Amino acid sequence: MWSRESFLNIGFGNVVLVDKIVAIINAGSSPVKRLKDEAKREGRLVDATQGRKTRAIIVTESNHIILSAIAVETIVQRLKGKERDV
Repeated sequence: MWSRESFLNIGFGNVVLVDKIVAIINAGSSPVKRLKDEAKREGRLVDATQGRKTRAIIVTESNHIILSAIAVETIVQRLKGKERDV
């Protein structure tokens, strides 16, 4: 069973398993938008924005793309906090 510390809050009560994160990237560029569109077509897109603007995209080991309305910097700070707690 996973421990609570291995999850990262990505906003609005949504969490992701820290060990499965490959990258956290800004959502603004054209290549990132193409990555998002491709994931949607292939059924690998998880929208955790609750209808808000996408500010960060999380790429997982399984090649799933998770959209978050929380800024990359905020997610990284939360991740760094998790590292200190361990």
